[in-house]
Amino acid sequence: MSSKRLDRRVVSLTVPTSFEAEQYQVLRLKLESLQRARDIRVLAITSPGVKDGKTLTAINLAGALSQGSDARVLLIEADLRRPAVSRYLALAEKRSPGLGDIVLDPNRTLGDAVLDIASGFRVVLAGSTGVPLHEMFRSRRLGSLLHQARQEYDYVVIDTPPLGPVSDCALLARWVDGVLLVVAAHKTSRRVLEEALNLLEGEQLLGIVFNGDDRPFAKHRRYHRRGYSSSRTHDGAYE
Repeated sequence: MSSKRLDRRVVSLTVPTSFEAEQYQVLRLKLESLQRARDIRVLAITSPGVKDGKTLTAINLAGALSQGSDARVLLIEADLRRPAVSRYLALAEKRSPGLGDIVLDPNRTLGDAVLDIASGFRVVLAGSTGVPLHEMFRSRRLGSLLHQARQEYDYVVIDTPPLGPVSDCALLARWVDGVLLVVAAHKTSRRVLEEALNLLEGEQLLGIVFNGDDRPFAKHRRYHRRGYSSSRTHDGAYE
């Protein structure tokens, strides 16, 4: 796939040597360390509310994890209410089944929905659904598909709905190894952040990613909860 067709904010693939892309490489190093220590492979990316930057963080992180290594990385779009991955990755013309389709149809496999993006980087789009989403996220079929993905890929990055408006991410959390919470710097209030944190079990939260924060790191005020670490991205993109 030509990087010229991608949204310019997908910096991990369009300008991988840029300062913005480097911030995702920093996050990548932290996750690689977690994998060695705790075998973290399947992680959900969520946010307290809409337009905090979770989707672009998920795409850029998946791109960063796949670069300069032989890692196999799968990005799964599980935000079926507001899908946006195909727009950022210029996949609007693709007519393959997505997550909703393979969850509902046991005759379809995970491989039926996988699309190649770059070397080592693949994606499963949201697809469609014919049942209430909370039923789909509770289904054992979804759990088995994510288990299969865990066996076939080194990292599985899941773009999930925000924590605040719906319960989808909370339902998905039982199928993943950990959760990254994306917070919009200078936008998400402390109260909204605390409400989101309270929806997650303590051991589920791997860390908080501050999106769009351009302040010097030494002056950055971090939120901590029971020792969780924080990282920052600088693309300033909210989705």
